[in-house]
Amino acid sequence: MFRIRRIHDAILPQNRSAIREVERILAARFPGVPRLEIARLPERLRNPFRERFRPILYVAEDERGDVLGFALVLLEPTIRFTWLDYIANAPGVEGRGIGAALFERVRDESVSHGARGLFFECQPDDPAVVDDPNLLRVNTARLRLYEQYGARPVVGTEWETPIDPSSSAPVPYLVFDGLDRGQPLRRDFARKVARAVLERRYSNLCPPEYVERVVKSFKDDPVRLREPRYQEPAAAAPRRAAVLPREPIAVFMSDVHQIHHVRERGYVEAPIRVPAIERELREAGLGEFLPAQTYPESFITAVHDPELVDFLRRACESMPVGKSLYPYVFPVRNARRKPREISVLAGYYSIDTFTPIHRNAYPAARRAVDCALAAADEVLAGRRIAYALIRPPGHHAERSLFGGFCYFNNAAIAAERLSHFGKVAILDVDYHHGNGQQEIFWTRADVLTASIHGSPEFAYPYFSGFEDELGEGEGLGRNRNFPLPEEVGGKEYVATLKKALDLIAEFEPAFLVVALGFDPARADPTGTWSLRARDFEENGRRIGALHLPTVVIQEGGYRTRTLGRNARFFFQGLLEGANGR
Repeated sequence: MFRIRRIHDAILPQNRSAIREVERILAARFPGVPRLEIARLPERLRNPFRERFRPILYVAEDERGDVLGFALVLLEPTIRFTWLDYIANAPGVEGRGIGAALFERVRDESVSHGARGLFFECQPDDPAVVDDPNLLRVNTARLRLYEQYGARPVVGTEWETPIDPSSSAPVPYLVFDGLDRGQPLRRDFARKVARAVLERRYSNLCPPEYVERVVKSFKDDPVRLREPRYQEPAAAAPRRAAVLPREPIAVFMSDVHQIHHVRERGYVEAPIRVPAIERELREAGLGEFLPAQTYPESFITAVHDPELVDFLRRACESMPVGKSLYPYVFPVRNARRKPREISVLAGYYSIDTFTPIHRNAYPAARRAVDCALAAADEVLAGRRIAYALIRPPGHHAERSLFGGFCYFNNAAIAAERLSHFGKVAILDVDYHHGNGQQEIFWTRADVLTASIHGSPEFAYPYFSGFEDELGEGEGLGRNRNFPLPEEVGGKEYVATLKKALDLIAEFEPAFLVVALGFDPARADPTGTWSLRARDFEENGRRIGALHLPTVVIQEGGYRTRTLGRNARFFFQGLLEGANGR
């Protein structure tokens, strides 16, 4: 069993290791490829349109993470074709269906981008030009495999004319795969493809006069393909190999969230929120649900004052079952003189009167932290998107304060974990200001916090979230707020989201943390905006288009009738954006 994983960049250690393995396979399987070109692979992923192609790298890995093979495909979105640059198994890895599985993935990728055809080169299977029996056998096997998918060499052109007339080395065939579209290869399209490949991919090899000669040699319309040589034209495609499914979102769902059930009238942060989202993600096949380990408390105290953590633990343990304590007295003067009684001390650590001290609040919040950290570690292990489906939420919790249904700041804790491996951007898209991240990272230069929210002139938490709050010291300019008016629809929201995403792109983080709230939705009981499912899908697509390793932390969203649907559309868009669709 093996899985096929897309490598988006060389940021994560696992990706760097996989790329090194790919480079070794390249050097072993394609000895004629210059070392400089092999070493440029990370740069090609980092600057995707340097050659006016977008490279997409897939690796086939076994359960230990060893690379068994790879495929590098180049996407040309304007002409709408894909070019299979390289595909190969690791030396000594044969007969396991890896090459077929990689080719199938490349075809799927091509179709998903709307490509009109997949093109690539393949060494000839003609004994008249290949005198090495072993090489002839390998070439024949490859062309036989491709022919099973309907891919056949182009004939009647000068593509196979050597650049150097004195060379006797075989020139590879140009192979066309129509991707089961049932459309012939039209001459004008083929000429554009040939010119793009020769001028961009082989610019260091092909002089202009050679390019013109080859392009003009495509005279037939439609372009002729070689007759099937190894099977009947109507033969079925081969059975798919035993490959793990395309990488879904890793979902870490709190397994104890339901114990935090405050039944007081008007308390909308209810247990039903989690299964409403879970059900939609499972039915849509978007998530791989994984268990979260238990993390030490030190991960929490790296972000929160240990005294706050200790208070929440002791206060929650002291509450009778089924009873809640709400803060009701807050320090105005002598804030440094802490009271002793828990019922009064609650107001010392809280920012509002509606976030209760409840017997199960601490263990539920503690488990939510585990899920957030597990999502961060899953991304550090190479997963592109991981999601902590948790409650209670966390983005209102500051270093020494809790409130807004929040006890520990899950997004900040995940960001702190990731920050040891590179810069982090936190994008808060909850209806309410992410005051917790703002306060925690206020003086940090390595973490950018951006929040889109209802203006504090009318929306909780009222005292933060203004545009002129930019951070201090080294963090000056690393905090940005985008307060919006009471009435906002999808069109207005996405215009602001674009500004936030441009800011993040300029920051060039290694990781993105999304504090995800669905309370911007139409008819949410805590908000005033009117976003619908398709708006969340578009927002997700634009966020995914940043192409960053992404940890998503669930925050608000309280209209349970539409919560799951909005989540499904958001994550569909996020995956599509991350995969370049």
